[in-house]
Amino acid sequence: MADDIKDITHAVDAASVMRLFASPPRMLALGEPTHGVDAPLRLRNALFRQLVEQEGYRTIAVESDCVAGLLVDDYVTSGAGALDDVLERGFSHGLGASAASRELVCWMRAFNDGRPASDQVRFAGFDGPLEMAWAASPRETLTALHRTLADQVDPGLLPCTAETLDRLLGPDDRWTDPAAMLDPSASFGRSAEAGELRLLADDLGALLHAWAPHLIAATSRDAFDRARLRARAASGLLRYHHWMADASPSRLARLTGLRDQMMADNLLALAERGPVLVHAHNSHLQRDISSMRMGGQRLEWWSAGAIVHTRLGEEYGFLATAFGTMRHQGVDVPPPDTLEGALYALPAGTCLVDSSASGAALTAAGPVRRTSPYFGYAPLDPAHLARIDGIVFMKDVPED
Repeated sequence: MADDIKDITHAVDAASVMRLFASPPRMLALGEPTHGVDAPLRLRNALFRQLVEQEGYRTIAVESDCVAGLLVDDYVTSGAGALDDVLERGFSHGLGASAASRELVCWMRAFNDGRPASDQVRFAGFDGPLEMAWAASPRETLTALHRTLADQVDPGLLPCTAETLDRLLGPDDRWTDPAAMLDPSASFGRSAEAGELRLLADDLGALLHAWAPHLIAATSRDAFDRARLRARAASGLLRYHHWMADASPSRLARLTGLRDQMMADNLLALAERGPVLVHAHNSHLQRDISSMRMGGQRLEWWSAGAIVHTRLGEEYGFLATAFGTMRHQGVDVPPPDTLEGALYALPAGTCLVDSSASGAALTAAGPVRRTSPYFGYAPLDPAHLARIDGIVFMKDVPED
């Protein structure tokens, strides 16, 4: 099998990536099979830097809180804030502690220094304001959205006052109780107050769009886009909290799907302003249905990548990343009857594999899914190969 595909491995660089596509995709997504490992993130940084400098991509979006990410965007575009504080508060899921995240942010700031705003590379988080164990209160997004509208629109058009919002929102800990992730009865999401807030969020979002011409003229397109982001986040959070209170067997599957729906909405909004580079777990970016086991059940949901692909079509490109070994995390040499096993037999170390040109050879690998003791590590499914544009393969992932 190795002889069949050894000629279609390439260096992981911008030129090799672009040769996979008839034209540069408007959105180019790079996946990873797990989180918390710096080596693939450093590879991402090097590749994204080339794609920015050589191919004109001007937004980098990562799997992190979309609202918190505005702090990072302010830093890389204007130098606002202190780097350590931006890394701590501007990323979710602990990503700001990664040396590779610091490297990315520092490079973006250096690239932008002295450039006109129109030529700067922007940073974006595209995840919802969510963590593994809880979802944020909608307070920050709703109150900021209300304030934007109150500053620019006739107060009589607003569906409520700021005081009404504050009363309905109440203390933030009623929204962020970690017990609600596993216990629907601990969720505040189906209270009378939450129901009223969902209607108000919808009305505020509708008013924002109705007054878009005035708001853009009075402020800026960027300010309006930030208000749109907060409107999406507020509605998405309230929807997520509502379904956290659901006691049906479909609860977890619905929540995973809602999260990726929020991701997709944010990515599509970013694509409106120009070409985007995206980085996240493979399961959030693949074109096929995603699955995982949680709480003793198998969950299936359509990923953000699958949703975005329905809108962008061939303008959406997806590169998956696969590992051979990650020995410091218990991921040893892959069995030969797996997709990673076929790749591991190649003489190359880290390489880019043209999955379309090598499809027949790679799909000769059996349907066996590789397993790992490392939580969150998800090997590639050979059944998905036909809908992957390329594979970045890291033969041996070193310890950070």
